[in-house]
Amino acid sequence: MTFNSITKSLRTLSYVGGYKKIRDRPYRLYCAAIVGTGFVAYHQLKKNKAEMKEIMQLKSYMAEPITPVKQLEKNQKDMKTQMELLIMRIQAEFCRALEKEEDEAWEDDKTADQYDYEKDIFMMQPEAKFKVDRWLRKDGGGGITCVLQDGRVFEKAGVNISVVSGTLPQAAVQQMRSRGKNLQNSDLPFFAAGVSAVIHPRNPMVPTIHFNYRYFEVKDKDGVQWWFGGGTDLTPYYLNEEDAEHFHLTLKEACDEHDKSYYEKYKKWCDDYFSIPHRGERRGLGGIFFDDLDTPDQQSAFKFVTSCAEAVIPSYLPIVKKHKEDGYGYRERQWQLLRRGRYVEFNLMYDRGTKFGLHTPEARYESILMSLPLNAKWEYMHVPKEDSPEEKLLKVLREPLDWVKLHKEKQSRATT
Repeated sequence: MTFNSITKSLRTLSYVGGYKKIRDRPYRLYCAAIVGTGFVAYHQLKKNKAEMKEIMQLKSYMAEPITPVKQLEKNQKDMKTQMELLIMRIQAEFCRALEKEEDEAWEDDKTADQYDYEKDIFMMQPEAKFKVDRWLRKDGGGGITCVLQDGRVFEKAGVNISVVSGTLPQAAVQQMRSRGKNLQNSDLPFFAAGVSAVIHPRNPMVPTIHFNYRYFEVKDKDGVQWWFGGGTDLTPYYLNEEDAEHFHLTLKEACDEHDKSYYEKYKKWCDDYFSIPHRGERRGLGGIFFDDLDTPDQQSAFKFVTSCAEAVIPSYLPIVKKHKEDGYGYRERQWQLLRRGRYVEFNLMYDRGTKFGLHTPEARYESILMSLPLNAKWEYMHVPKEDSPEEKLLKVLREPLDWVKLHKEKQSRATT
């Protein structure tokens, strides 16, 4: 509690007529007023701290925010500020969590003293850390691209944030109109902020994860239109039902906190969106996906997006920890590379976010394409062996399952 907070609250105590009157009151009343003032000041300070939650984490971000800090502090209640600070925090928390997995992967290795220099060639332990690339756009805004490559746990991990503004290109306007957006002008000022990550693990038993959460504002003659979009989805190379159930249950919990209908609706949307039509299969086991969310109100939608973004680490990291040391061989690695080829096909041919980014003036191609794996493979007319683990995965990719329902059925059978 600060002196200024107490002073401000003292001045606003209407029930005692101001601090001057308190001094002339009996001692007990004086003490009661001080306690009451302290209570009011404490809750005011607590409220201020909550509002400044993201601002106070500036030192822990991967880089300086794109928008000047003074401007962010001045416009704390503006949704553009709230979203930028949220994605900065999510980026930092996720990058630190992945770096921790890399650090732990080396903990059991030999130290320099344990090496026999006559038989072994000693090499320093590599540090797999994120390369941080902060960039700016001439037309407005910029982004922070964080990429980790050739790690022991993660072959490639990219975690981007972008905060851009300017005038929407016609290709982007047409894309939005095709989704039902009633945009009147031809030249439309816009603001967009989002976080996007794709993690490609080294071990084929660890799935790839993708998540993206974003906020848009577009201004036309009718005023400002805003909406949120995003989602989280899992792309395994080998099917593990327990992992799939854990992943989906975690996302369902985040959705249910805001609306019980969200998970089922956005799970189906995810299955339908992350589809590779020419292959007749989904990219992975799905998750949740939504777009054009502008209900019930701006703050409620923002809180929902926040819950979803905060659910990424608990949905994914337990799976990484569980399988990062699993054994695998040449066959599993080749299958992983083939599935990554499917990932590339979807991202380059169908993904709306990739298309929007490439159509944006001064597009940062390196950042847009950071979602692509470090290594991938295309084999002509590949067909997995019958009844193999690879075919088991492919069947689920062609016919998505209800993982929450499956989990409940297993629990029911276990109790009977």
